[in-house]
Amino acid sequence: MNRASQAKVAVAGVGLRQYKRGGATLPEQGILIRAIIDACEDAGFNPADVDGFVSYGDDKNEPVRLMPDLGTKELRWNSQVWGGGGGGIAAAFGQAAAAIISGQANAVIVFRALAQGNSGRMSAAVMRHHLNDHIMGAGLIAPAQICALRAQRMFEYHQVPHSVTEELVKASYYHGAKNPEASSFGKELDLEAYRTGRWVTEPFRLFDCSRENDGAGALLLVSTEQARDLKKPPITLLGVANGASQGWGDLIENDTDYASAGFKPVADRLWEQTGLQPKDIDVVQLYENFSAQGIASLIDHGFCTYENVAEFVKFENLIADGGKLPVNTSGGNFAQGFIHGIGTPIEAIRVLRGESANNVANAKTCLLAGGPGAPTVSSAIFSVDDR
Repeated sequence: MNRASQAKVAVAGVGLRQYKRGGATLPEQGILIRAIIDACEDAGFNPADVDGFVSYGDDKNEPVRLMPDLGTKELRWNSQVWGGGGGGIAAAFGQAAAAIISGQANAVIVFRALAQGNSGRMSAAVMRHHLNDHIMGAGLIAPAQICALRAQRMFEYHQVPHSVTEELVKASYYHGAKNPEASSFGKELDLEAYRTGRWVTEPFRLFDCSRENDGAGALLLVSTEQARDLKKPPITLLGVANGASQGWGDLIENDTDYASAGFKPVADRLWEQTGLQPKDIDVVQLYENFSAQGIASLIDHGFCTYENVAEFVKFENLIADGGKLPVNTSGGNFAQGFIHGIGTPIEAIRVLRGESANNVANAKTCLLAGGPGAPTVSSAIFSVDDR
């Protein structure tokens, strides 16, 4: 997006259906249909008038298959961001905005659905995009292992203290415990359980890792002008950036900045196109597949550095309401639930509307950071409508 496109597209409605992994009450497509209808009802919009769909992460639900249940009058746009990880989540909003601004579509749903009974375990889908002979020959067969290597570089080479990951996870569970939709509702993090949880792959123990849920999420985007006539206050898309820099990626697993989450060039473009800086952000929704990657994402976006991260990433700074930069106010992927990250943009909209279980007073801007460490990554900034 460029300055001329700023705030011309808005999220008008959101819908989320979440279940325990393997516990969905409908097939994956049925859950998704319900989430899309929920998003349209949230906006006061006729689902049949949706004419565009965008997803990411190898979602299996082809838009043309959704048309009969939604009563779609005409499909004018359908696309998906390349890559099996969550790095493309914010980029999906860029595609939706491009469709609306260019006149290719009028109302676009950004969605992701995941049900183990239909799509299997997500880690297998992600690793189809990561595995090659070089990586498999070293015994790496799961996303956690690759991210663990990068985490160790951050801890050992850059001397980032392990304590910061505990602070991030603790803040997530603090928010999740107060969120009735969260899988951790009513259960704050037991620090002893966190510190002694079983190893997944060093340095990650159980609570350092996101764990999958069945479910689906959907967000309805229309022009900001149209959104102003709908049911809920529009939340505008100020900017979005995605991609990768030269020398980044998993083909050789030997990046120049190996501890990075891959966001530095993307974040630079996002700040440039919006005219904002990290100090202008009121709240962050952070895709955390693993705790250390969440920390790397904050560093890449310029909120802190390797040198001062321990001063910035403290529990009291990360919580709503009153923290300097509340992070993952729904509980995030760790504590709210993990449907390949689609809950994070939904929470971005809710917290800016004042509808979050953990509201942030007077919040005007929210950064959405996609899946860190993916071959391509993306970020976006949402804002309340300033008309």
